[in-house]
Amino acid sequence: MPKMVHKLWRQFPRVQTQLQQLQPYLVDVVTLPNQPIHKRILALLQSGGKLLRPGLFYLFTEFGEQHDEDALRAGAASLELLHVATLIHDDVIDRSPLRRGVTTIHTLYGSRNAVYAGDYLFTVYFNEVMKATHDMAELQLNINSMRDILIGELEQMTLNYKRDVTEDEYFQEISGKTAELFWLSCRQGASLSHSSQAVVDLAGQIGMTIGQAYQILDDILDYDGQSKATKKPVLEDLKSGVYSLPLILAMKGAGQVFKPYLAKKDQMTSDDMVQVQRLVTQYDGVGQAKAKAAELTQQALALIDQLPDQPVKQDLATLTSWLLGRQQ
Repeated sequence: MPKMVHKLWRQFPRVQTQLQQLQPYLVDVVTLPNQPIHKRILALLQSGGKLLRPGLFYLFTEFGEQHDEDALRAGAASLELLHVATLIHDDVIDRSPLRRGVTTIHTLYGSRNAVYAGDYLFTVYFNEVMKATHDMAELQLNINSMRDILIGELEQMTLNYKRDVTEDEYFQEISGKTAELFWLSCRQGASLSHSSQAVVDLAGQIGMTIGQAYQILDDILDYDGQSKATKKPVLEDLKSGVYSLPLILAMKGAGQVFKPYLAKKDQMTSDDMVQVQRLVTQYDGVGQAKAKAAELTQQALALIDQLPDQPVKQDLATLTSWLLGRQQ
């Protein structure tokens, strides 16, 4: 039996019901003959993720007039499948041993098989998109979003171990690898339910802003040392040469303090990483990053306020405030 959906959706019973119905559907559409890999993918799909992207999708469908249940379920499924596919690939690149508390596929079966598993999910994603819509413009939009997500991931390579990485470069990278899928989720919910073009465009802006703030908060959790919250090893990004916003902001005017540690690149010891973690807090990198996340949260709430006055509008504001105010 799939796990119950995350407790956050209890506040939104309509969406909670839709997500509960989505979970067995996700299991059914994954039909990989290789049973060991198949079981690991199902474990990842059932491992207690928040289902944020399909949840946001469903919330935005309430602004539209068309509610083809099967088509919308396929649209919601496509977003989660695309998300999980990118997670599997991320774990290969980052050499992560755990994801959502589950041993990663590459750890058990090697990077080659994990990459193919992620590629397989891309094909399932496009199959679900085809069930959701035959509109060529919508199909092209999904292709473009997937391209932008992959470009965002590839751009990370040019930033690895780059001690002079800028805020602009950071935002460009997270806009592709994380916020793009939030953009797609919100926009697709509005679009596939035949909302007005103004709502569709606004939905995309809201999704992009939420996605950026969400990634910053994830990066803050890494430096806050809360492995329980991220369900992955603390400071994993740092060891991989991924310098996120808390570190970037802390290094402004204090780059020399960090240089002896960061110059070691992947040879940094656990003690080195703990020292960097301490310095990031000391030089207010965490505090400044929290302030930026708070600023983006207010921007998202201001955009939500521009939506038509329907009950779901308050639901979106409540969800955004909870999601982007999280400190767990």
